[in-house]
Amino acid sequence: MRAPLSRAQRVGLGIVFVWFFLGGIAHFAATATEMTIVPPYIPWPRAAVLVSGVFELLGAAGIGYVPLRRAALWGLFALTIAVTPCHIYMLQQPERFNVPYWALVARLPLQAALLALIAWCARGAPVR
Repeated sequence: MRAPLSRAQRVGLGIVFVWFFLGGIAHFAATATEMTIVPPYIPWPRAAVLVSGVFELLGAAGIGYVPLRRAALWGLFALTIAVTPCHIYMLQQPERFNVPYWALVARLPLQAALLALIAWCARGAPVR
């Protein structure tokens, strides 16, 4: 059993939760838009978007259930890495997207920061 989470880690968990909860909803509310960022070499873009949306929502829910928190966080860590090809594709084909180029460039360091935040929270999550 680990020590209780610090206030900063609770804030971090809140950020991770909101990020993936809203992101997961977006996968279902804007499936067609989400499909446009799936690189063409990934088969079944609709299925990829829906499955990743389910995992985002499951991970967000798992954060709220202490016995699953650590596993949920590491799952979200893996999922964040798994979607990196989509972010790289957007950076390589910026003309296909109605997003400022600077935002596409900023997305990769933001993703690295998100990964660091998830790992930091996971290290402090209780093991049961």
